[in-house]
Amino acid sequence: MTLLVTGCAGFIGARTAQLALDDGHEVVGLDNLNDYYDPLLKRHRLEGLLANKSFRFLELDIEDGAALERVFAVRHFDAVINLAARAGVRASIELPHLYMHTNTVATLNLLERMARYNVPKFVIASTSSLYAGLPMPFTEDALVTRPISPYAATKLAAEALAHVWHHLHGIDVSVLRYFTVYGPAGRPDMAPFRFSEWIRRGQPITLYGDGTQTRDFTYIDDIARGTLAALKPLGYEIINLGGGNTPVTVNAMIEALELHLGRPAVIQHEAFQSVDMRDTSAEIGKARTLLGWEPLVPPDEGFRKTAEWHRAEHAWLDKVQL
Repeated sequence: MTLLVTGCAGFIGARTAQLALDDGHEVVGLDNLNDYYDPLLKRHRLEGLLANKSFRFLELDIEDGAALERVFAVRHFDAVINLAARAGVRASIELPHLYMHTNTVATLNLLERMARYNVPKFVIASTSSLYAGLPMPFTEDALVTRPISPYAATKLAAEALAHVWHHLHGIDVSVLRYFTVYGPAGRPDMAPFRFSEWIRRGQPITLYGDGTQTRDFTYIDDIARGTLAALKPLGYEIINLGGGNTPVTVNAMIEALELHLGRPAVIQHEAFQSVDMRDTSAEIGKARTLLGWEPLVPPDEGFRKTAEWHRAEHAWLDKVQL
């Protein structure tokens, strides 16, 4: 297939694009290389993709409808995988308008062009943050109409828009709700990357809460595999991609990183923030049934691989701003 992957220099986007190339697909990747976090990391991810002749990169913001129109006008796509987003719950409180434009209006831009140019399949990244306050494990049929952050609200709006375009134009849609994605070349605004670097550099960790909060950590390769599996025709489906109801405490993650980085963490505790979820746990039966997917990398192995990558890439990681 010929795939359009937005956010291709991002954490999930780059790994998904790479696995798609490995599977023999052609990939056109879009990314605006914004400075939400250090672009050095985005350019590092992009280097590996650019070495493949089946990959073409366009530095482009999907909020720019005219620029997006030109992309669709000159190339037919079998599917769009929309992984471009402003992520992060806390930052969305400070910049709600930016999150609305990137996560919702830009999604609308893509859907309009897909309908106009007869692109049949849409895969879109959503978030487990929508489940805040609901009983665990989280299931896709849960009522998620009361989000507690602008980030979650914009993702819910994007899900709804995708359903409208499925209903009106017959676009086949897979909505993927990701659960705490981590691994090599991760996002430096997320705890697994930041904690790994702080421990490796011998700098204090800022930990919100007492560390007993839990996350359903999901390794990046598992997420990328699931994203590509969701390219199959499904109609309109919302699917959890998570660790499989095996949540791990933040303290346990820190202990694993200490072990594999070979040095202790210095922890500075801050008050738990009300916009953060206390615990997350994914029910993934739907992913197993519809996609034949389940996570293969357990947290212990994933944390080891993450720490090993940070140790191996230390020379240039020292330059990354956290």
